[in-house]
Amino acid sequence: MSTITRIEVPPRLTVLLTLAQLLERLEHSNKPIHAEQYRSVVQHLVKELESVDHDETFRQLLSAFPAMSQLHENMNYDKAGLCRSPLSASLAAEAQARAALVRAAT
Repeated sequence: MSTITRIEVPPRLTVLLTLAQLLERLEHSNKPIHAEQYRSVVQHLVKELESVDHDETFRQLLSAFPAMSQLHENMNYDKAGLCRSPLSASLAAEAQARAALVRAAT
């Protein structure tokens, strides 16, 4: 049984919420998505992510929308690494990168 978490989103985060929902729909779509449409949504979402306060509601939205969370994490990788990704996924990605570097060096 799944639990539904309700997040009270203040008006200042309405655009962020709308873009996050749209990105999730694009990510999970069974139909082909035009690259320009995807790029446009991501570019607008990046602008919103750069301009919002990182308060508790923002963190709840990141938890509720994995695609937006991953985008936010990628935007801040230089400062925080993969801080929102599960540790096992981060370790697996690091191991794959190391293996690829070894293969490329030989």
